[in-house]
Amino acid sequence: MSKEIKEIAAGLKAFLQNAQEEDLILKAALAQDKAAFTSDVKNSGITENHSPLKMQNRDIHPLPKENSPLDGKTSDAKTKEIAYIAQMINGCQKCELGKTRIKAVPGEGNVNAKIMFVGEGPGYEEDRQGRPFVGRAGQLLDKIIAAMGFTREEVFIANIVKCHPMVDPSNPDKRSNDRAPYPDEIAVCRRYLEQQIKTISPDYVVALGGVAAKTLISQNQTFGAVRGKIFDLNLTCVELDKPVKILATFHPAALLRNPSWKKEAWENLKVLLADMGKIPQAK
Repeated sequence: MSKEIKEIAAGLKAFLQNAQEEDLILKAALAQDKAAFTSDVKNSGITENHSPLKMQNRDIHPLPKENSPLDGKTSDAKTKEIAYIAQMINGCQKCELGKTRIKAVPGEGNVNAKIMFVGEGPGYEEDRQGRPFVGRAGQLLDKIIAAMGFTREEVFIANIVKCHPMVDPSNPDKRSNDRAPYPDEIAVCRRYLEQQIKTISPDYVVALGGVAAKTLISQNQTFGAVRGKIFDLNLTCVELDKPVKILATFHPAALLRNPSWKKEAWENLKVLLADMGKIPQAK
């Protein structure tokens, strides 16, 4: 292992494992967050079947706010850092999702991407392939990306949580077994996602669906209130090296269930394209 890789590994290991011996959300906030979370998910059109996870009876501390010691300025350094984050994700079992998944889904794409798409979590197909957005929703996302004037290879695609949230985790081969991730699962995974965003340093993040919008834009506003508007991205675990903008629109899975929303989704994305100075292509 080269000196550079060792430095990257050491720096990221210290950053990503800092909370390994801690639960990652406050007990007092869990009930309130879950109630607000459920309300916002309903407003976004995403179905959910909650059964609260058991929390350990000990003091729980919030996530520390800190920076990675590595900025990943070059493409080579970025690639190595993203690969190391993926390695950490693949070995993570800090919440129940890590214990019931088939494969973790760290994310994939261009480490120099100008746009990063962030969905809710892996589904049935993603759980088996270890890649994000490879099912029907992924096929639609590919078409959306192409309509925006990009290819899948030019962007980076990830999710809020990195393992498949299942209604019935004892039956992973069951179809339509998806659910929205719980707040404590999101709290565990956001450390990985935020470090990916910092490393890639995109100009824009597109939050796909209510869960991503709630996590990355606002805990206190409904999906409808933030959808189609551009905000400055502010992260919890890291400080960005440059300003990054974020816009929320419908999750492709929601568009498959409600095709009439596609026009609204495209209008949302035209706001982002206009801010980029790109002329939108025909749908």
